[in-house]
Order: sequence, then C-alpha cells, then structure tokens
Amino acid sequence: MTEFTKRTTSPFRYDVVGSFLRPQQLKDARAQFAQGQISRAELTQVENQCIIDLIKKEEAVGLHAVTDGEFRRSWWHLDFLWGLQGVEKAQAEEGYVFHDEISRAETAKVVGKVSGENHPFVQHFKFTQAHVSAGTQVKQTIPSPAQALAEFERPENLAGIKQFYASLDEFCADLVKAYNQVIGDLYRAGCRTLQLDDCTWGALADWHEHPEHIPAYGIDATALDRNKEAFVEINNAVLKGLPADLTVNTHVCRGNYHSTWSNAGGHDYVADPLFTRERVNAFYLEYDSERAGGFEPLAQVPDDKYVVVGLVTSKSGQLEDKAAIIRRLEEAAKFHPLDKLCLSPQCGFSSTEEGNILTEEQQWNKVRFIKEIAEEVWG
Repeated sequence: MTEFTKRTTSPFRYDVVGSFLRPQQLKDARAQFAQGQISRAELTQVENQCIIDLIKKEEAVGLHAVTDGEFRRSWWHLDFLWGLQGVEKAQAEEGYVFHDEISRAETAKVVGKVSGENHPFVQHFKFTQAHVSAGTQVKQTIPSPAQALAEFERPENLAGIKQFYASLDEFCADLVKAYNQVIGDLYRAGCRTLQLDDCTWGALADWHEHPEHIPAYGIDATALDRNKEAFVEINNAVLKGLPADLTVNTHVCRGNYHSTWSNAGGHDYVADPLFTRERVNAFYLEYDSERAGGFEPLAQVPDDKYVVVGLVTSKSGQLEDKAAIIRRLEEAAKFHPLDKLCLSPQCGFSSTEEGNILTEEQQWNKVRFIKEIAEEVWG
C-alpha cells in the first residue's frame, strides 16, 4: 500500500476554494441595508451570526481550513480593492461578460495614492479566527495582485491612475506596497494560510486560443506575452520576502458567476511562467469540464509544489460519478505525483453574492463527496 504524506497545512487532501452560498437571512439583510431599512451595525450583526453558523458547518463536514464564506463581500475581488486606501467603488462601462449573461457593472477606481493601511479584511479575519475550534485553520482569500492590476487597467480606470501617477510602473510599485501592508497586517493578526484568487491566467489562455474573444479595449494578440510577464512579475513582487510560515496558494479561475463561466482553454499557454515561476505553494486548478483542456501542462509544476485538482463542479448540484473522478485523478498523476495532488471543487459556490444555482444541501453534499473520494484515494 502506498504511503502518502500527511497534510498538516493547506492545501489539504479534500479542500474548498473559499466562497459559500449566502443564506437567505444574509441576503435579506443586505437588501434591507441597501434600502436604508437597517443600519451597518445591524447588518454586521447578521453577518457575524451567519459566519459563526457557517464555521460550525465547515468543521462538522470535516474541513481542516475554513473560510468566512466571503459572506461580508458582494464580489470575490472588488470588495478587497475597495478596501484599499485611494480606491473607491465605481460604475463600470460594462459588466463582466460571461457565457450566458453579463454581471452587474461595477469596478474599482483610483482616486488617490494607493496604500493598504486599515484594510477591513484584517478585522474580518480576526473575527473568523476567534470563532474556530482549536486546531482548525482559517484560510484568507484575496484577489491576486495581477487581478488587481487587470481591474485597474480597464479603460475607464486608467484615467485615475494617470491623474495620480507619472507612470504605470510607479502605480504598480504602490500597489505592491499596499498588498504587502495588508498581508503583513493579516499575518500579525494570526493568518498563516493565504489564497490568491486569479482569473487573469484563464483569460490569457482563452485569448491565446480564441483571439476573437479578446476584449475590444486596447488589448491585442501581440500583447499577451507581455501580459504574462507583467502578471507573474507583480504577483512575485508581492510574494517575495513573506514569512516562511505563511502558506500562500493560488486559485486559477475561468469565471464563476451564477453557474456560468467566462473563459475556455487549457493551461498550455500559461504554464510557463505560471507553474514554472510563480512563487506559490500550491495551484488550485479548474478541471470540471472540457474547457479546462488536458493534464499535460501539470508536468511543468515543480515536484515540491501541490496541485489541487478541481474535478467536482460547484456550478451544479448533481453529484459526479465517483469512479470517474478517481480515474481523472489517476490521469493527473501521470503528470504530477499523486502525493502532491489534492481534490476540491473547481471554484467557490458563490464567487459573488448571487451564488451558483444549487441548494445549500447540495453544496454540503459536494463537500462530503470530495472528502469521501479523498479518503478513498489517499487514506
């Protein structure tokens, strides 16, 4: 019988990406707050109770690293950017384009010099940390620096950068410092597991295979290689010099909004530099559909790094065939050692507050299903 390494830090053999379906009580409270019917303090009280309830459910289902479900956020990424100094919430010219629908049109606009002091996510982390059982780890999810750069480089946002910065390089330097400030504050608050969520690589993979999908705002096929370099450089600039006991993983996403998606294409084009050069401990990768391509690019992941194979979809409540998932894990192990693989959903269950189209019971059944498979494969 094969002996596998026992996981004591993230990623664990069965894991989740981060977000969970918002309970109706929380959705109602957010709507009431938006309409001025309850105060911020009253909304926070509802959020607190819903997060405490979620933590209990995560622990009951056997998760070793839990999150707050991103219950205090509207978006998986924008709320983090809105929490930076010098950044404000703004209307976008168009929402994010998904396969079947277009999202709400919101973005983050630079309105001054960017910095990371007093970020609200630090207090959010402290609350979650204070309510877990002994031995349970808290995973903090934030958008990657590359994702932030991509958002700020949207045409309607570039004017703000030009108003306060002499060059994009100067802006990027402040963005790196802002991330360093937030991550440092999270670390001092006790955070030891950080996940950088990143849709930029999925977009580049799609645009390389399908140039017709490239947005018509200043990006062309010849710029994709430059974007690859820019994204890995800014991610690594933030990752450089972090404490040795801070585990940093990344989730590479192809879009997850109301059970639809935005990008297709394998990891072949982005494997170098993503797998070969990005200084993370593990890669959470989407593999729940044919849009993900093959496992061959996993051969470029260094043997000392982990791959969390997202074979179970969060977009549907229907359970997959267990034998088929195990076969897929065996296929992935031809390109990266099985001892360095883990299993998770391909993405969160609710990357935005709208949530995917499945029930809460189906959501937890998915997590139990992943645990069952992991225990069968790795013991």
